[in-house]
Amino acid sequence: MIGWGVGLVFVTAAALMVGRVLPALLALPLMATGMGVLPVLAGQLTWNDLFLGIWADGSLRLAEPMVIAMLGGMLSSWLQKTGIAQSLVRGGAELAGDRPWLLSVLLLGVVAVLFSAVGGLGAVIMVGTVVLPILHSLGLREYVSAGVLLFGISLGGLLNPGNWAVYKTVLGLSDRQVSSYALGVFGVMAVGAVTFIGVELARTRLVVWSGWRWEPVGWLGVAGLPWFLSPWVSLPGWRWGLGWGLGCLTLWGLGQGLRRWGQAPKISWYAYLTPLVPLILILGLGVPFIPAFLLGLAYGFAVTLRRGGVNLLTGAMLEGSASVVAAVVLMMGIGMTLSAVLGPTKTGVGAVWHTTHPDTVWPVLAAIQPLLAPLIPTSPWGYVVGFALAAPLALYRGPLNVWGLGYGMGGVMLSAGLPGGAVMGVLMSLGVIQGVCDPTNTHNVWLANEVKTDVNVLLLKTLPYAWGVAVVGLMVAASRYFGA
Repeated sequence: MIGWGVGLVFVTAAALMVGRVLPALLALPLMATGMGVLPVLAGQLTWNDLFLGIWADGSLRLAEPMVIAMLGGMLSSWLQKTGIAQSLVRGGAELAGDRPWLLSVLLLGVVAVLFSAVGGLGAVIMVGTVVLPILHSLGLREYVSAGVLLFGISLGGLLNPGNWAVYKTVLGLSDRQVSSYALGVFGVMAVGAVTFIGVELARTRLVVWSGWRWEPVGWLGVAGLPWFLSPWVSLPGWRWGLGWGLGCLTLWGLGQGLRRWGQAPKISWYAYLTPLVPLILILGLGVPFIPAFLLGLAYGFAVTLRRGGVNLLTGAMLEGSASVVAAVVLMMGIGMTLSAVLGPTKTGVGAVWHTTHPDTVWPVLAAIQPLLAPLIPTSPWGYVVGFALAAPLALYRGPLNVWGLGYGMGGVMLSAGLPGGAVMGVLMSLGVIQGVCDPTNTHNVWLANEVKTDVNVLLLKTLPYAWGVAVVGLMVAASRYFGA
């Protein structure tokens, strides 16, 4: 009976969220509490188990991603306050000139680079107010201009180490597992985004088909980059050289800042590397997430050194932390849901339950496993087809929306026996649809209003491309992780 009760609690919470009766910030903690109350009433848990094992343990379960989110917010605020983000966008536009396809693709890349470090509606507004007029001046349709930003934002999200940390912590995966799959989906989505731009510009006759004749050659070149770079990456000392190079740039930036002390601030070319520094440190040097973001913030401060820089940095730290409070609170709810489904961690404040019940399965987990086991796909193709058809559940704060019940659903899938990598494949692939198309995203609503179109038009125009990317992402996950 507990298993069916847990299912009823989950469905009720999902319905309240989809119906916009309750936001995810409230729905997730209430759902976790409801799941915990059922075994308490059945005499399988005590109220103290609920308080310590679900509330206390769950609220701290994603502590590392919470800290990373705050550091990411600080870096995002710093990029905006110093003018690096705006300057990078304008520089990309000047480089492309008046060629619609090239300008759109270049701005797509610039937005992706920026949103690998920045985030939040404020950053979207800041970038959008610069990018949208540039695209409109070349005659792009409203939904195409907005689509370029939507795909760019989601591409950046796939490269954002802060997002990787959530998958790592929730699903118990290694840094390499998460980063390698995220980079794979990034490559697939980049192709999908460029296809969106090319097809939609061709429909409006802003590019002609003959101009695409070299595009396949270009994509073959991009696809071959890993094979071209792998011999160089394997050379002894390349990591030392990378670290030495970043150190030299940091010292050079400090020196230039001191030399120009008191003059008008100037953004040098190496300052544009700031949003990529955490990514370089994590992927290239194997630096853990939190130190990588701290070093990225330190690099950004050094290469933009100016009078009043300390006050500017302090303001960026405070405003950046405040900008991600909603995400941090949401992570607390996600952690509570995971603890309610999977049980408390063995190292947190709820570990006392494992000490007093050494050979006992967490009651909620034991109750739902028999019910969910028949629903878990048993073949790679069943996995791909099943979750591809379920992709719309990532929209409108549905149960596969990572900023809704998605991570809670991930915990349920884990409990039913689906490998962590396969669960990541579902959430990250379908997260493409959520990030680009979901009309309930605040940035979708703002962009639709800014370009004077309906938010559902953006959904319909971008959904075929995002859905295609999601299907390919599921296929990649099935080949890598299914049955692992």
